[in-house]
Amino acid sequence: MRERWQRLGEGVLSQVGFVHKEKYLALSFLPATFFQEVNSSYKDLANQLRPKKKVEYIPNLNVGSAKFHQLPPVRSLDRNFKLLVDETGQKIDDKWRQNRCSTLLNLFEETKPSIILTELFPFGRRQFRFELIPLLDRAQEAKWKPKIIASMRDILVTKFRQDRNIEISETLTKYYDKVLVHGDEQIITLEETYPLSHEITHLVEYTGYVLNPSISDSKETVGSGEVVVSLGGGAVGSDTLTKLFKIRRENLMDDTPWRFIVGPHMPEETLREVKRSPIKNTIVERMRPDLPSLISRARLSISQAGYNTVAEVLSCNTPAIFVPFEGGDETEQRIRADLLAKRGAVEVVYEDELDSHTLAKAITTALKDQTKKPLKIDLDGAKRTAKFLSEMI
Repeated sequence: MRERWQRLGEGVLSQVGFVHKEKYLALSFLPATFFQEVNSSYKDLANQLRPKKKVEYIPNLNVGSAKFHQLPPVRSLDRNFKLLVDETGQKIDDKWRQNRCSTLLNLFEETKPSIILTELFPFGRRQFRFELIPLLDRAQEAKWKPKIIASMRDILVTKFRQDRNIEISETLTKYYDKVLVHGDEQIITLEETYPLSHEITHLVEYTGYVLNPSISDSKETVGSGEVVVSLGGGAVGSDTLTKLFKIRRENLMDDTPWRFIVGPHMPEETLREVKRSPIKNTIVERMRPDLPSLISRARLSISQAGYNTVAEVLSCNTPAIFVPFEGGDETEQRIRADLLAKRGAVEVVYEDELDSHTLAKAITTALKDQTKKPLKIDLDGAKRTAKFLSEMI
């Protein structure tokens, strides 16, 4: 539910949703894929979420007939997601935080939600405690007693400070009714990335992976037999794109077309640089909605190891190589890629080891045995999540 559930196109932070038992889902920063996937997967709840319009702030976000409430937007400018700025690029201050918190609390009182759904928090988004803890306190005091649910992806960024892990467990125990883990426990369990998982076992519910609905045409042939290189939203993929483009210039798999798909947040300067000297049999283009279909028709997929991309790759039988993002304190993608590699599902090349030699070796291995069965993975997360939420109301 992720893209990322983590970031809206990377860089824009997603956060909290309200579910009302009769009328609508009122939101402040939930990923577009949640609405699209729940909408296409669970009929009853989908009637409230049928796509009809786009929200100006977030490209490609369809909320349907649900009401969308835009909180003052905030973005991260650094790879550690610590430097937060407002929509004008100014660093946020206490006045800004107070204003956004008041807006959120007023929205809570106005909508009187049956469910509060927090994305990643309290496992992450700690810099938003200034508004989320007051919201949770207000919810516990509310006469109508809304359910409080944490929504998280399959992997957590490793927290090396034990006090932070304790804080997470205490927050969940104090406030939350359930923790929805949008992954497959047969592939990756919460205990593999959260050391105190035994303290919250009674709260945890695995939903399966949430997969983007595929936009495809059975007669379409674009991407067939190609190497499809996809780098997520693009805010943190510049270095990898530059390296892969350089490797492509060295005529690696020059008998096969390469298609580079870059996200909306890839810096224009980086894109201009790679396009400056065109390479034969190579296409570079911005993100397209039929990416999952392109991957399914491709000879080989090369990508980072973000939640959405991994789910899309694993949903088909396309040989895959992951180059996990590892900037700052980020460990999520490497952990996910390593766990899947151990299960024989993919090949992995780390960012700091990426060159023509390591990539060629991974390509040879990935393409060598295409008769092996694909990894069986639960991709029914959207339908199961929607069903679970509807039963909680």
